[in-house]
Amino acid sequence: MTNGINSFVKLWVRETALADLSENRYIPPVFASKPKIFYRTDKMERILVTGAAGFIGFHTAAYLLRRDAHVVGIDNMNGYYDVSLKEARRDLLRRNPHFVFRFLDIEDQKGLLKLFAEQRFDRVIHLAAQAGVRYSMTNPDSYVRSNLVGFVNVLECCRYSNVKHLTFASSSSVYGANKEIPFSTDQKTDRPVSLYGATKKANELLAYSYSHLYGLPCTGLRFFTVYGPWGRPDMAVYSFTKSILSGKPIDVYNYGNMRRDFTYIDDIVEGVIRVNDHPPGTQNLDVYFGDVPFRVYNMGNHEPVTLEILIETLEKHLNKKAIRNLKEMQPGDVLETYAEMSDLKKHFGFTPYTPLDVGIERFIAWYKTFFGQASPTPVTDILARFPVDKAA
Repeated sequence: MTNGINSFVKLWVRETALADLSENRYIPPVFASKPKIFYRTDKMERILVTGAAGFIGFHTAAYLLRRDAHVVGIDNMNGYYDVSLKEARRDLLRRNPHFVFRFLDIEDQKGLLKLFAEQRFDRVIHLAAQAGVRYSMTNPDSYVRSNLVGFVNVLECCRYSNVKHLTFASSSSVYGANKEIPFSTDQKTDRPVSLYGATKKANELLAYSYSHLYGLPCTGLRFFTVYGPWGRPDMAVYSFTKSILSGKPIDVYNYGNMRRDFTYIDDIVEGVIRVNDHPPGTQNLDVYFGDVPFRVYNMGNHEPVTLEILIETLEKHLNKKAIRNLKEMQPGDVLETYAEMSDLKKHFGFTPYTPLDVGIERFIAWYKTFFGQASPTPVTDILARFPVDKAA
């Protein structure tokens, strides 16, 4: 198979030095020393997607490639869940000649600075993070390293390389103990009930400070329970499907009396791209943040459903009954998530629109195909969604 990196490197035709940066501030050595780099002569935007082998990162990179962007994806391929799923996503992206993958951890400050110095990204979509609410209770260190230290590393690199726009993943978890429904971005988010949610709120605060101090355009997106093909095995839709098909019981917390704003992956990605295309300051978006080039938006389906409805929808499309193991509510969980979406609709003319029934049907079609239980269909074939290297 032809390596996509080899095809991509052909776009770089000669060496040049980095442009001068201001001498009035500290500059990381990798920028200040003006190392020689390869650079492109084409006019296509170069976009960095962190966490490119992850669920949302994979779909986002695929969408960008379909738009003929040059995409550099990085991922540390950690073992939070089955690495083979991440490898399968990465390998599909590598089939496109305009995609380059780098094995890199955002905690690696020197490696990240070097990458930014070499590539000179136009935009950054930051989706890498240590995910999971419950996992944060037993492994807090990984959240501090990835979600705090790693995020600051990304901010610093964007600051020094004059990135046009940093779009980053936040989470509905920032709303924590908030009881005002639906969740709106103008509500207070100072009572997180999980360490994961606290790190995501910290990301928003850090990004705001960089926007205020250095004029770095930043937009945070609070994702609400994302699901769909190529999803994460630790999420309910995936884990419930696996257990139902294998005849194993599923753990249903709070006896099923919880509501989640399940949001289909295609809707999430469309929202990410629309927002990333319009950095704060290019439109009259100064509703909450004045002239600071920073914004935050909810990204949810605006139609929360109970866990019981989710399970019934899975049973319908799997044509198999679930074995329910009813349990008490877990620490760190919340009773309901519900996204208020008027800001996104007003500023970008978009809100997620995929009904749960349709999204679940598509997910199950992919799941059965991926695990060899059904033949591929146009819906499940990710290769049909973007052009690939014909030599692959």
